[in-house]
Amino acid sequence: MLSVALHTLRARRVTFVGSFVALALGVALLTVMGLALASSLDAPRRAPERFAAAPVVVKGADTLRVATPIGTRTQQLAQPRAVPATAVAELERLGKVTFDRTFAVRAENGPGDLVGHPWPVAAFAPYEITSGRAPRTAREVVVTGSWAQPGRTLRTDHGSVTVVGTVADRGFEHAVFYTDARAARLAPRSTQLVVTARPAAVRNAVRGVPGVQVLTGDGRRLADPDPDRDREALTALNALFGTAGGVTAFVSVFVVASTFAFAVAQRRREFGLLRTAGATPGQLRRTVLAEALLVGALASAVGCVLGRYGAPRLARWTVDGGLAPGWFRIGGPTWPYGAAFSAGLLVALLGAAAAAWRAGRTGPTEALREADVDSGPMARGRLLCGAGLLLTAAVLQALDAPGDLLHRKTYVSRPMVLITAVALLSPVLVRPLVRLLTGVPARLPGATGLLVREHAAAGVRRTAAVAAPVLVTVALAGSLLGATANLNAARAAETRDRTTAAFVVTPPDSAGFDEATLRAVRAVPGAEVSASAASAVYVLEDGVALIRSDARAADPAALAATARLPLASGRTTGLDDGSIIVNEEWERHTVGQRVRVWLGDGTRKTLRIAAVLRTGTGDNGVYVTPANASGAAVDRVDVALRDGADADGVAAGLRKAVRASGGRVLTADQWVAATHPQTDRTTRLGFLLVLGIALVYTGISLVNTMVMATADRVRELAALRLAGATRGQVLRLVGAEALTVVVVGALLGLLVAVLELAGMWRALRLLSAPVPVRLPWTAMGATAGACAILAATAAVATAWPALRRGAAELAGVRE
Repeated sequence: MLSVALHTLRARRVTFVGSFVALALGVALLTVMGLALASSLDAPRRAPERFAAAPVVVKGADTLRVATPIGTRTQQLAQPRAVPATAVAELERLGKVTFDRTFAVRAENGPGDLVGHPWPVAAFAPYEITSGRAPRTAREVVVTGSWAQPGRTLRTDHGSVTVVGTVADRGFEHAVFYTDARAARLAPRSTQLVVTARPAAVRNAVRGVPGVQVLTGDGRRLADPDPDRDREALTALNALFGTAGGVTAFVSVFVVASTFAFAVAQRRREFGLLRTAGATPGQLRRTVLAEALLVGALASAVGCVLGRYGAPRLARWTVDGGLAPGWFRIGGPTWPYGAAFSAGLLVALLGAAAAAWRAGRTGPTEALREADVDSGPMARGRLLCGAGLLLTAAVLQALDAPGDLLHRKTYVSRPMVLITAVALLSPVLVRPLVRLLTGVPARLPGATGLLVREHAAAGVRRTAAVAAPVLVTVALAGSLLGATANLNAARAAETRDRTTAAFVVTPPDSAGFDEATLRAVRAVPGAEVSASAASAVYVLEDGVALIRSDARAADPAALAATARLPLASGRTTGLDDGSIIVNEEWERHTVGQRVRVWLGDGTRKTLRIAAVLRTGTGDNGVYVTPANASGAAVDRVDVALRDGADADGVAAGLRKAVRASGGRVLTADQWVAATHPQTDRTTRLGFLLVLGIALVYTGISLVNTMVMATADRVRELAALRLAGATRGQVLRLVGAEALTVVVVGALLGLLVAVLELAGMWRALRLLSAPVPVRLPWTAMGATAGACAILAATAAVATAWPALRRGAAELAGVRE
């Protein structure tokens, strides 16, 4: 069998080269994604940065810890607590206490990520003066780096200041250092401090103070801004590569299996001759499996080598795109090579085995009769598998909770089931689709339209195999991009319906508005003002799950005047300091019920439910009063017009009130447009990676399959030449057939996208969210157009060299 397999590989070079290329590229993609996923599991530990030279850092409570029957559950607090005054007094007895303060600074022509600190904290990085001197007055500052030299006047959102000194840039921040007194006025609240004392004495001083942390050694990194940024970045990368790897695995396995199955199906005449010559079904199957083993092993090995060279380029793309830290590299573990090689070999064997089994069951006479026309292309097993997967997809869509259908993992993974189901059932759908598409051209003068219809409808296996890559790409583009577009449109519509304000005022940074600015805004004639702050509320559900809900803190009467909340029950004005507005996702969501919650600063309270919001798309959150959001900075001011107020006059008054703080005054429509929910950058680039891989890979596979299909039709094309067709007519026929097959694949992909998005539309309707109906026609059209160009070019380019020979010579050519 091995010698027969080797002779067959040499004799049918085009067929096996196509299978080899498809498999090698698939294994290369699996290798790259496996290496990327393995490299995104662990982040190196960062050393302390801002407090590398600090003896001891004491940090206020920033984590909520709740004991449950299955262990302690934790959540980061929205408003970390300061170190209690009693503990500070004890620490001051031990040694010098230096308060750390961090606040945003906006400087004209300065770095966009400037932060302010008190000068005494600079010694703990340590920062050292490189030019000039330390600040002595409220209008003097020291800056990091060389972007501003001593003597320069800076215009900032905190007033004009003079640079009197510079320190070397240490690479982890762009800082402006004020005097200690000035920094305390700009940022009165401090959540951490440095103590010059022995660590043991410090621990004894704060023992018994809930949540206070004493940081020494490497633990001082926890006092740096965003100390877990590397781990969080790698978590996002892990999700990105996991999604991309899953889709890549599906696409490559799907295309490779389809290519191998088609390669075997092309050889029915050959199998019929072998059966006539006395070969047994078992011998045929062993021959086909031996061929698949040889091609699979070699292609998988080549794919692993290609993947090794492709992985570093993917790493550079993620770093350059800002998705990964600068130190991120791909490499190290070797298990992805073994996994990708094994997967490639297994797919090759399975793809060939399915078709080989059918070939082995066919009798000699039947095989010869079926060699040129697909009279019964749909095997019973394939029909049952396709119907079963279609039923599975329908059941999963019906059983899943509506909210689950809006999750990214769901709308990324679910299309794969539908794609596989439709692909398996495609032989049933191909013939009616072809006849529908070619119905009019077949009636036109000339034989081209008629021949396209008959050839495509007769070669169902060939048509289905060529349409499969198009089906995958169009379906993925329609499902993924359509899901995000519809979800974003629904969220934007919710935002638009929720506000009745004429203007929305926003601060320049996360520090929010100070009291002076808020008093000036409230004093604007004709303005009904609702100032709100972002916070959080934590609730223990089912006794074991500590859930965080984003919250907004606002005055109830002002909130009712400027917002139209999507209430399912209760009243907005029913909110007070002893109550809360929740949404239907909460375990308890009946008006009048009392719920035990933890506020944004970790304070435990029992509040009465004043109203319940509809679930919507999941962004409705909860509402509390400012008394239950201690420490939360006002980050949005909604302004409605009182009766008779002039809109232009109110807008001018608002701009004057926030000019000193750098705030922005937007109309409600401008604010909705500015805050229009968009797919976050990581998800967007992840979809770009997924769709890019799918398009490139399926495009190459489409060319492979088209070359294999066209090369196998040399005798058929020769018959047309002998019948009198010119070379140009045959080439136009080949191109028209290729375009027809691509349209069939695109329609099947559209069918999958519509079925997938129908589940999302149903979920949005059940969640009482606005239901947009959007399909990404541009993306799907561009994808189908690219496939059409590739398919037509490959078909014509393959047929052209063969047609340069004489018709009689072509009639004797096998491949």
